[in-house]
Amino acid sequence: MFAKVPNPIPARMKGVNRAEVCDANFVEFVKQWDGPREARPAAHEAILDGSALDAQGFRELFESQLISRHLDLMARVLRVQNKVFYTIGSSGHEGNAMVARLTRHTDPAFLHYRSGGFMAERFRKLPGMDPIMDSALSFAASKEDPASGGRHKVWGSKPLWVLPQTSTIASHLPKALGTAVAIEAGRRIGHRLPVPDDSIVICSFGDASANHATAQTAFNAAAWTAYQKLPAPVLFVCEDNGIGISVKTPGGWIARRFQAMEGLDYFYADGLDLATGYGEVQRAVEHCRRTRRPTFLHLRTTRIMGHAGTDFEIEWRSIEEICAVEASDPLLRSAAIALESGLMGKDEILELYEATRKKCFAAAEEADRRPKLQTLEEVVAPLAPYTPEAVNAEATRADYAERRVQAFGGEAKLPEHQPPRHLAIQINNALHDLFAKYPEALLFGEDVAQKGGVYTVTKGLYKAFGPRRVFNTLLDETMILGMAQGFANMGLLPVPEIQYLAYFHNACDQIRGEACSLQFFSNGQYRNPMVMRIASLGYQRGFGGHFHNDNSITALRDIPSLVVGCPSRGDDAAMMLRTMMALAKVDGRVCAFLEPIALYMTKDLYEAGDGGWLTTYPTPDRAIPLGEGRVYAPQDGSAGDDLVIFTFGNGVPMSLRAVREIERRHDWKARVVDLRWLVPLNEAFIVEQARSAKRVIVVDEGRRSAGVGEGIITALVEGGLGHLPLKRVVGADTYTPLAGAAFLVIPSEADIVAAADALA
Repeated sequence: MFAKVPNPIPARMKGVNRAEVCDANFVEFVKQWDGPREARPAAHEAILDGSALDAQGFRELFESQLISRHLDLMARVLRVQNKVFYTIGSSGHEGNAMVARLTRHTDPAFLHYRSGGFMAERFRKLPGMDPIMDSALSFAASKEDPASGGRHKVWGSKPLWVLPQTSTIASHLPKALGTAVAIEAGRRIGHRLPVPDDSIVICSFGDASANHATAQTAFNAAAWTAYQKLPAPVLFVCEDNGIGISVKTPGGWIARRFQAMEGLDYFYADGLDLATGYGEVQRAVEHCRRTRRPTFLHLRTTRIMGHAGTDFEIEWRSIEEICAVEASDPLLRSAAIALESGLMGKDEILELYEATRKKCFAAAEEADRRPKLQTLEEVVAPLAPYTPEAVNAEATRADYAERRVQAFGGEAKLPEHQPPRHLAIQINNALHDLFAKYPEALLFGEDVAQKGGVYTVTKGLYKAFGPRRVFNTLLDETMILGMAQGFANMGLLPVPEIQYLAYFHNACDQIRGEACSLQFFSNGQYRNPMVMRIASLGYQRGFGGHFHNDNSITALRDIPSLVVGCPSRGDDAAMMLRTMMALAKVDGRVCAFLEPIALYMTKDLYEAGDGGWLTTYPTPDRAIPLGEGRVYAPQDGSAGDDLVIFTFGNGVPMSLRAVREIERRHDWKARVVDLRWLVPLNEAFIVEQARSAKRVIVVDEGRRSAGVGEGIITALVEGGLGHLPLKRVVGADTYTPLAGAAFLVIPSEADIVAAADALA
C-alpha cells in the first residue's frame, strides 16, 4: 500500500490567490509530514515496493516536476509586472514528465500546452541544456528564445525534436499521426530518415480537446491504418484533468470512449503518482515502439490554479471543489513518496523547492533583460524564406536524364518530343518528370492511384512509381494535409491532392494554423515543405454546382507565407510546378497549385479545331520564377496600351477571345496579362504593366468580396495609378448553382466586352 496524501492545511485553502495557496500548501505539507519512513533506497532500487521506478529516476522526475511548477508560479507573479506574457500553466500535469523520461529525444513530440514537466525531463537527454533559462526566454518573448525567437510562448526544441505547437484544440493530432506514418513510409522507399528507424511519435492533448473534430479525424485515421495492418507508431497521450476551461468532461467518458475504439491500443496510467504511474507509462511506450501500432495512453492529471492567470475559478467553482482539486496536487504526492521512501528528508525537499524557485525567478529576470523583437523585419524574418537564385537553380536542374527516360518509357516518349497537348496531359507529364527528379516525392489523395484521379491528371504515376510513392488515402482532407506535414517532417517531399477547391475549406486550418505557421513559430528551425494540388475554379459544363465549381480563393489568400499559383495553359503549368517543388525543397515553402478544371481538356482558343490552347512541353531546364507573369501582346507587334486586362486561370483564354471583339469595336490595341502567381501578388509587375495603359480591366473569376481583383486594384492605387479608368469584371458573392445557372454568377466574355464599352 502506498501512503495516502493527507489533506493540506485548511486555513491555507481560504485564500483568493490560488497560486499563493498552492505554493504555501506544498511547504506546509512537507513541514507537517509525520508518515512512516523506510530506509533510504539505493539509486537503482525501486522507490517504493512494487514500483517500476527506481530511486534515481524518481529524484530526477521530482526535480522536473518542481521546475515545471515554479515556472508556473513565476509566470503568475511576473505577468503583473509585464515581464512575462503567458500564464497557461502545467500545474497538475507534471506527471507527463514520465512520458519524456521513457521516450527518446529523437522521438518527435507534438505537445499539449501543459507540458512543462515533459520539457524539463526531456532536457536531461542532451548535456548542457537548460530547461529553466530556455523556458524563461520563451515566457519573456525574448528574441533569444531558442524555440520561437520570441514570437510565441511555445514548448519546442530543435535538438530535442519537439516541434513547436501553438495549437490548443487538437489541430496537431493529424500531423503527429502523419509523422508516424512517414517514419515507416520513408523507410520503405529507402529514404534516409532524420530520426532512428524505430522512433515513435508522441502527441499530447487534453480530455476536452479529444472531442474536437480534428482529434476525431486523427483517431479515426489511426484506427483505419491499424485495421489494414499498416504501421503507425504514434503514442496519443490524453492528459485527462476532467475539465476544459470551465466545462467538465463527464466522468469516465475518456475511458469508455477509447477503451472501446478498435485500432487504438488503450493504456491507463496515474499521472498524479510517479510510483504507481511509471510502470503503466512504460508499458504503453514499449508497446508502441515494439508493435508500431497507434497507442492511446490515458494519463490521469488534474488542473491546479485554473486554466490561465485570467481564470478566477472562485467565480464559477465552489471553494470546496477547488480545495479538493488542490488536495490532489501531484507535487504533494511526490513529496510524500520522497519522504516515505526515505530518499529525501523534509529539509532537503524544502531546500530543493526553494532553490528551484530561486533559479526560475533569476532566469526570468535575466530573460526580461534580453532583447525583444523590435522591428517588423525581425518578426517576419522566418515566415516566408525565398532565395530566388537557389530556387531557380533547383527548378531548372536537369541532371536526372536516365531516370526521366525510365519514367516515360524511352527516349522517344519524352514529353518534349510529343506534339502540343492540353493542360491535364502536361500536368501529368510534369508530375512524371518531377517524380523522376525527386525520389523522395510522394503523391497521395482520394482516387489518385489506380484510377489516376477523377480527371485522369495523375494517370500512370501509380504504375510508374509504385504504391509506396503514389497511393490513395481515406476520404478526409484534414488527414490528407496532416499526413503531408508528417511526411515533410521526415524530410520527404509531399504532393497531396485535394480533389476540389470546395473540399479544401474542410481542412483549411491544417495549412493556415499548422503547416504555414511552423517556420514562423520555430524561427525557421522546422518547416513543412509541400506542393498541394487542388482541382479548382468554375466554368465546368454539364456537371457541378457549388462543390465542383468553387471559385473562392479568399481563404488561401489570407494565409501568411503560402504560395499560390494558377496556370492557364500546359507549358506554364509544368514550369510553375518545377518552381513550386524547388520552393519546397530549397526554402521549405508550402505551395498551393490551383488547376482550372474547365481548362484541363481545353484544346481550342478562338474556333473549334484551331488547337490554340495546346502547348508543347518545356524541357526540364526551364522554369517560371515566382511572381513572373505572361503578357499576351497584340500580334502586330504594338504595345497594346489602349487597354490592359489583368487576369488569371479561366480568365486568360476568355479575355483573349473578348479582346478580338473589343479591338473590332473600338479600334484599340489591347494586351492581356496572365498573373499566374496569385499569392504573393507581384505588385511591381502589375504596376509596370499598367503604367503605360490608357485603361485597365481586371477580370477575376473569384467572388467580388476579398477576391484576387481587390489585390490587383490595391496594387495599382498604391503604385500611383489610381487615376486610370478601370473596370472590374468579377464573380458574384454567391454559391454556385447547378447547370446553366452557374454561368450567371461568374464573369463571361460578354461582361468583359461590356466593361470595355463602358470605358470607351
